[in-house]
Amino acid sequence: MKREDYLERILRARVYDVAEESPLELAPALSRRLGNRLLLKREDLQPVFSFKLRGAYNKMAGLPREKLKRGVIAASAGNHAQGVALAAQKLGCRATIVMPVTTPRIKVDAVAQRGARVVLTGDSYDEAYAHALQLKRRHGYTFVHPYDDPEVIAGQGTIGMEILRQSMRPIDAVFVPVGGGGLISGIAAYLKHLSPRTKVIGVEPDDADAMARSLKAGRRVTLEHVGLFADGVAVKQVGEETFRLCRKLVDEMVLVDTDEICAAIKDVFEDTRVVLEPAGALAIAGAKAWVERHGARGRKLVAVASGANTNFDRLRFVAERAEVGEHREAVLGVTIPEERGSFRRFLRALGGRNITEFNYRMSDPSAASIFVGVTLQQRAEAARIVRSLRRAGFRTLDMSEDEVAKGHMRHMIGGHSALAKDELLYRFEFPERPGALMKFLSAMNPSWNISLFHYRNYGADYGSILVGMQVPRREMGDFRRFLARLGYPCYDETRNPAYRLFLK
Repeated sequence: MKREDYLERILRARVYDVAEESPLELAPALSRRLGNRLLLKREDLQPVFSFKLRGAYNKMAGLPREKLKRGVIAASAGNHAQGVALAAQKLGCRATIVMPVTTPRIKVDAVAQRGARVVLTGDSYDEAYAHALQLKRRHGYTFVHPYDDPEVIAGQGTIGMEILRQSMRPIDAVFVPVGGGGLISGIAAYLKHLSPRTKVIGVEPDDADAMARSLKAGRRVTLEHVGLFADGVAVKQVGEETFRLCRKLVDEMVLVDTDEICAAIKDVFEDTRVVLEPAGALAIAGAKAWVERHGARGRKLVAVASGANTNFDRLRFVAERAEVGEHREAVLGVTIPEERGSFRRFLRALGGRNITEFNYRMSDPSAASIFVGVTLQQRAEAARIVRSLRRAGFRTLDMSEDEVAKGHMRHMIGGHSALAKDELLYRFEFPERPGALMKFLSAMNPSWNISLFHYRNYGADYGSILVGMQVPRREMGDFRRFLARLGYPCYDETRNPAYRLFLK
């Protein structure tokens, strides 16, 4: 399909029966900090708190009456499900939504309240998607794809149409969150036709970068694992049609990490008093990273705030990580002598800086390992603090980028164990569902002892769990087979520097 065809589809898209023309609002505090004029396209203000209803309704409103009568089906863990359910409610047709068993109850209830039938199947979107296709074939339902469909893409493209209509001055760049690629494809198809000088920049999490990798490789790449924090964009493979459009129309891709997303959620809250979901704040995090990378000043930038369907329980995690993501906090591991006066010398070396966290437990008669958080005024200050502490004679490790240290170790400072012989340290992502831990324990060799365990619920549909297991070297083949059978995403952290400092 030609780009001109998409322009026509977008202009005649039927979205405003259910969608609002969302405002394009200045983020004043963030604009001042960035030295650029940053505008937020507030798709979080839609009736389902996400842009997804645009594409879903446009697709369904164009279906023949007999297909609507037979019913529609979709696979989704959240926003697309709510969009399809609302569209079905408006059009008076039956909708079946297949969702993973791990989907938080708040999202399941939101879909059911719209009158859709919810089917819970599998631990992941891929399993839910496969089951939805089976039900489609069995019952003759019409499948409403979340992104790889021209009518869905055109529906999302109305956001690009609104951005140009609402902007009084030319726009230098528009930042768009990318999962399967439907949103950025629709926006780019419109903008590049009517405002070709405006850069269209996609933003992905660095652990769910299927589009960035695909564009670099020149073909669609399938990720083995995807990070689940920004679950709204956690896609292993982008769409066929969306990839074709992005290759032609997208100017650049930006990757951001979890901490940068958390910082962006905080930034938007401070400007709007609205809490975006992680995927909803992705474009704002990308705009900040792009400005810093390019040293951009005085530009007019737009970031799509794509959704606000977040769980209240997640706020604890976001608040904990936002300061690190904004580079306002350094997380350090410091070794000081176990003697009187050493703590005073340590504070003196910090130069009066504010301590945000301090974890310590006596474990060695001669040295103490301290986990400490320190407030920063700017990113470069972290390196100066480390140099200052080292000059004062304190062995110092900067752990500000260490996922294990920030997510687990800060809650586990308790000393080394002489009993943990042959210990392996692994980080697992468990589905948040009854029986997940039992599956793990049942698959383990009963002769392997669990020597360390840390888990914390952050209100997501998965849990990050740190496990120490005592596995004799002669049984490493069995251990690798155990990991393959288990099927949970996992990461070997046995050589992690924070683990070796505090717990090994």
